[in-house]
Amino acid sequence: MNLRRLIFAMLLCLAFNICKVDAQAKMAGLFTDNMVLQQQSAVPFWGWDKAGSHISITTSWDKKTYKTDADATGKFMVKVTTPAYGGPYQVTISDGKPLILNNVLIGEVWLCAGQSNMEIPMKGYKSQPILNSNEAILESKNPTIRLFNVPHGSTIALQADIKPSQWQIASPESVAKFSSAGYYYGRLLNKMLNVPVGLICCAYAGSSIQAWMDAEELKPYPEIKIPTLTDSIKEVSRTPTTLYNAMLHGVIGYGIKGTIWYQGESNYDFPAQYDSLFVDFVKNLRQKWGIGNFPFYYVQIAPYNYAQLPPYHKGGKYNSAFVRDVQRLAENKIPNSGMAVTMDIGEEATIHPPRKQQVGERLAYLALAEVYGINGFGYHSPAYDSMTIKGSSAIIKFKYAVNGLTSFLKELNTFEIAGEDKHFYPAKAEISGAYVTVSNSQVAKPVAVRYAFKDFVVGDLFGTDGLPVSSFRTDDWDYSFQ
Repeated sequence: MNLRRLIFAMLLCLAFNICKVDAQAKMAGLFTDNMVLQQQSAVPFWGWDKAGSHISITTSWDKKTYKTDADATGKFMVKVTTPAYGGPYQVTISDGKPLILNNVLIGEVWLCAGQSNMEIPMKGYKSQPILNSNEAILESKNPTIRLFNVPHGSTIALQADIKPSQWQIASPESVAKFSSAGYYYGRLLNKMLNVPVGLICCAYAGSSIQAWMDAEELKPYPEIKIPTLTDSIKEVSRTPTTLYNAMLHGVIGYGIKGTIWYQGESNYDFPAQYDSLFVDFVKNLRQKWGIGNFPFYYVQIAPYNYAQLPPYHKGGKYNSAFVRDVQRLAENKIPNSGMAVTMDIGEEATIHPPRKQQVGERLAYLALAEVYGINGFGYHSPAYDSMTIKGSSAIIKFKYAVNGLTSFLKELNTFEIAGEDKHFYPAKAEISGAYVTVSNSQVAKPVAVRYAFKDFVVGDLFGTDGLPVSSFRTDDWDYSFQ
């Protein structure tokens, strides 16, 4: 009898171990071989297992073990302390059966998010190239740059995790398929900092900002219809909440240094709404991440002839200069943010301007100066500061123009000036250091000035470091005055 009980107990033990093996911990989609973890941080690791499972996470850089239990839903999360940059390392996650993540680096991690101008890969879209990218792709092999593409998804129901993907080591094959703006950004950071860089691309072509926001964030906007579970998704990249549900939600919480953002084209026709949506989006994104006001750098959408696109609207609020102005002013509303200006590299015939190296590197200039403390170079475009009226002239003062302004010996042709009748005339503009004097003989008493304030225009005013000045207006008149 005792022998039978012993055999039965042994069988129970064996069955228990088999069940335990079957319930091996499953890590969230971002945790794979070749990943990069943010240095000198407490980075969250999370995943799923059988409810109540005992989970241990051991890191090879310090041999430390962290323990936690899966909750009633099976989810577990533990924060792991990372050292200064280095690697490669291993991370072992175990509930009794180990799951080992190999070739892990410690360095700087950035989220690259937005719509098609962030998503467009180094190889370009069909018949839409990225200028000079072929050589950059060829030379891209670099074991200290790692890339992660968040797979496309658009759902009405909130998803616990993203679709499966893998961290890739930078190589011609992986770089060709990765965000061109993101890659050029990370490449310059890697070169200047000499640390590993991890880039997470979470972007979807044609996406509106409200698709990246959850239902709670959108409550203050009754004009935006939140889909219910019984609704169908008519526009996969523009239906409110759907990209948040399927893509962004599963990324939030991963250890990052900051975010770069390239979006706005799909909201150009509602500039007043985008003004508050953009600020709310960043505020809520930071709150969800829970690591404070992390750096947020974004690209000002390039000039483009939007009247070429259905429904072929032209004039009034459909002048994309108005949303560019919203983006310009957002720097003052979003703490720890900065904007890369693209007034000189837009294309009238394509919404995907091919010069993405300038985009990525201008974003990197902001981070290298403001986050990483490198000094002695130009990193912020000169920006409108104030206007003074002197007789029949308006004198515009610019900030971030320590070494003055330049048109590179070309005539300034994109300033306009208006009097009390609110009619804008082409203006004569002359540079003097960090000032531009603007006038027109038909405007005796100026009240407002605009610069490069057209749907499509090529900017002609720069800092001496070559960074372009953003389009701007000194007035706050409604969209009928152009």
